[in-house]
Amino acid sequence: MSTTSQARQRILTLLDDNSFVEIGAMITARATDFNLKQTETPSDGVITGYGVIEGNLVYVFSQDQTVLNGSIGEMHARKIAKVYDLAMKVGAPVIGFIDSAGIRLQESTDALHALGELYQKQIKASGMIPQITAIFGPCGGGLAVFSALSDFVFMETSKGKLFVNAPNTLDKNRTEVLDTSKADFQYGKTGILDGIGSETDILTNIRELITILPACHDDDASFSECEDDLNRLCDNLELYAGDSELLAITLSDNQFFFPVKQGFAKEMTCGFIRLNGATVGLVANKTESLNESGEVVETFYPGLTANGCEKAAEFIGFCDAFQIPVLSITNTKGFEPTIENEFRIAKASAKLANAFSSATVPKVNLITKQAMGTAYVLMNSQGLGSDFTLSWPETEVAAMEADLAAKILCQGQGLEAIEACKLELLKMQNSEQGAARRGFVDQIVPIKETRKYVIASFEMLFTKREERPNKKHGTL
Repeated sequence: MSTTSQARQRILTLLDDNSFVEIGAMITARATDFNLKQTETPSDGVITGYGVIEGNLVYVFSQDQTVLNGSIGEMHARKIAKVYDLAMKVGAPVIGFIDSAGIRLQESTDALHALGELYQKQIKASGMIPQITAIFGPCGGGLAVFSALSDFVFMETSKGKLFVNAPNTLDKNRTEVLDTSKADFQYGKTGILDGIGSETDILTNIRELITILPACHDDDASFSECEDDLNRLCDNLELYAGDSELLAITLSDNQFFFPVKQGFAKEMTCGFIRLNGATVGLVANKTESLNESGEVVETFYPGLTANGCEKAAEFIGFCDAFQIPVLSITNTKGFEPTIENEFRIAKASAKLANAFSSATVPKVNLITKQAMGTAYVLMNSQGLGSDFTLSWPETEVAAMEADLAAKILCQGQGLEAIEACKLELLKMQNSEQGAARRGFVDQIVPIKETRKYVIASFEMLFTKREERPNKKHGTL
């Protein structure tokens, strides 16, 4: 298979059979500097058009490495901009395949200006239509920014390269020491990539993602027929209190779960589940990973991190923009106490608070084990704007763990007084019952019946409407 057909084949593989309609096939480069006019530039290095995925309209573009290395020139960018204009007019997602050497040097500032116009299209489209990018080859410099402006980004593991500065240009670094452009590095360290794998894996993931997302910000079609029992009991659900991914899979219709940025900030789970056929965004604390045998294979500090807060805030913002309800699962006892985390945690926590508070979609919070201090407040507490709060029995909801609080309250009074104070705290305040008496927990639910109660909560909130102060925008 030639590289030219590969660019087109990616589109044909992604879309439903015989649904692709090409736009701008006759367009070529206009520039004449450096004898560019004598160079053949079919489609100016990018194939654009539209088609359907499971009957859902999408717009697509795919860069062609055989035409000037897929570099971005004026007409190349104009074709992609046309796709964005059409997608915004009709309210449909844009899917882009990146495989490019970057800016076309022969067109210099013309190409740079065209790239700036593409950024502007992306920013205008943000929150209006879903933007999905897949990296199948080089994606450097300005195209790295293009990818980061997308809502979801996937990267092929063998040929995909993502970087702003190439690894060899970084101070005191060489590719053989640390290849910062590789999929594994970007997936685990930067928070840009939502998934990595083979081309087949990525195209499959994009098709699945399209079927669960609204087509645009005012589309309410992200529903499917629920074939699962709405009252299904979830036996042994308490075993997954630490592994929120397994907990989410168990709660979701037919165990459906689509993770987002799974390799980054693993202590915060984000992704999409299905409840009664509706797409719901999940934001959950995670303290451990379990294997298929239920054995703990990885543990995480049971508290908020800067990376986790930023990951969750960005995801909540997407859900709110596209009218997707949010379920939070709270199991946290504070903030990770490391120097690295301390550098950014205050600002990152502010972003998380802003995201939850600003979101006007239905918001349900489930407390599964611990909800301590400011971290509890930030994880969609009622004070921050949660519409409905559920809790499992025998959880701890408090400003501080009872034993530590007792030592402070009864300092210098002896061990017996401290122990008595601890028991009193557990009975009066540091429990889900204490929080329920104060109205901060709406229902204490049997653990095995969690799915039924969560679904009922969202059904109750289905017609939620919430007005906010009239302002241009917040500053966080």
